[in-house]
Amino acid sequence: MSMGVLNNIAATYAANNLSNTQASLQNVLTQLSSGSRINSGADDAAGLSLANGLQANQSALTQSASNVNLGVGLLQTADGALSQVNNLLNRAVTLATEAGNGTLNGSQDAAANQEYQSILAEINNIGATTTYNGNAVFGASASIYTSDGTATGTSMDTLTIAALSSASVGDANGTISYTAAAGTTPATISYAVGAGATDKIDLSTTDLTSSANARTALTAIGNAITDVAAQRGYLGSQINTLNSMAGVETTQSENLASASNSIMATDYTQATSMLSKYQILTQTGISALAQANSTQQAVTKLLQ
Repeated sequence: MSMGVLNNIAATYAANNLSNTQASLQNVLTQLSSGSRINSGADDAAGLSLANGLQANQSALTQSASNVNLGVGLLQTADGALSQVNNLLNRAVTLATEAGNGTLNGSQDAAANQEYQSILAEINNIGATTTYNGNAVFGASASIYTSDGTATGTSMDTLTIAALSSASVGDANGTISYTAAAGTTPATISYAVGAGATDKIDLSTTDLTSSANARTALTAIGNAITDVAAQRGYLGSQINTLNSMAGVETTQSENLASASNSIMATDYTQATSMLSKYQILTQTGISALAQANSTQQAVTKLLQ
């Protein structure tokens, strides 16, 4: 093998290998410091695309669970208001039963009726002033939108809460609308307290000014209590449904996070092994480059 000084092939090889080692070492150090195996599209283009898609799905599911919880809050607000209406109606039952007794005189009937009318006024007030996030609760509909970021993973649950006033107490024949996916026809489920049930009892025309009127009012109040119970049952079923939906969304989000983590997260066992490997190769590469450079110096010996 001839000796020359125009090109130091051995040093070139050593320098190239050292440059590659340095690039690999920098990549491993980036993975270790960031905790992420993929820090640019060059690291794993397909893996990065998949992980980004999973993260988008996870973000949508996390917000969907929040949407559902807001819906639960709305229903709980309505249920709490109706529990107070139920308490008022129970008091009205007592007053109507008392006024239905023919032994009361006119002033006593008037006193009972005065409290009864106050109860009806308070029911009106509850129906008109109960709000959630600034919006009226009774007589309104709210759509709970959930999605994983795809059309097939999208659903809409429409909650309808009947209007509440002394002229319309309770809701015994409500509906639930649910759209399973974008573009599909909503499925509507109706509910009722039973055959012959009267929906939305009108108490506004009742009074306790006489025993006969009190007995008539007592029947209407009893029907109203039944309807309020039916409406609260509807709200309770929807609360349970939404809680189940939130649980599903949370579970899906957790599974997607796990899948994304398996793609993106640095495997520290492997990365630390590679770090040791490239550190050693860096040291040997520098040594080899130094040896290759020193070999050229041997030519000068021939000129002495």
